[in-house]
Amino acid sequence: MYIYATMAKAYVAIGANLGEREQTIRAALDRMEALPGVSVEAVSSLTETEPVGHVLDQPRFLNGAARLDTSLTPRALLDALLQIESELGRNRQGPPGGPRPIDLDLLLYDEMRIDEPGLTVPHPRLHERRFVLEPLLELQPRLKVPGKGTVEGLLARLD
Repeated sequence: MYIYATMAKAYVAIGANLGEREQTIRAALDRMEALPGVSVEAVSSLTETEPVGHVLDQPRFLNGAARLDTSLTPRALLDALLQIESELGRNRQGPPGGPRPIDLDLLLYDEMRIDEPGLTVPHPRLHERRFVLEPLLELQPRLKVPGKGTVEGLLARLD
């Protein structure tokens, strides 16, 4: 893993709609906390939401978000999140947006804007998703999404 010399704030969306959703989310948070160079600083409340996207015929999701302090690079953090998903039974063979036991999306990393193969920060659909914006607002009321505005303002546009 690649490590930065300083700590960064990262925000991760957490969701699940298969199996013991809350238990799996708690296990994912425990695994994030156990990562070298990562501290789970805060976790939003978890909310049950309807599926969005192309696959609507699936169980409801339990969604939230976590604020991390990390010395990992954005790529190393993403790789660690993907590894946690795999360890908790996520198989990426199904349709995008389909049912899954765990989903960990890197939403924000400090105020960085990154567009690389396999890594886009801020998350490209963050500003369109109430189930992501509401937990972020709970974690950090004045949080800014680079290139998009404040979480509060983005939520107001969805109304």
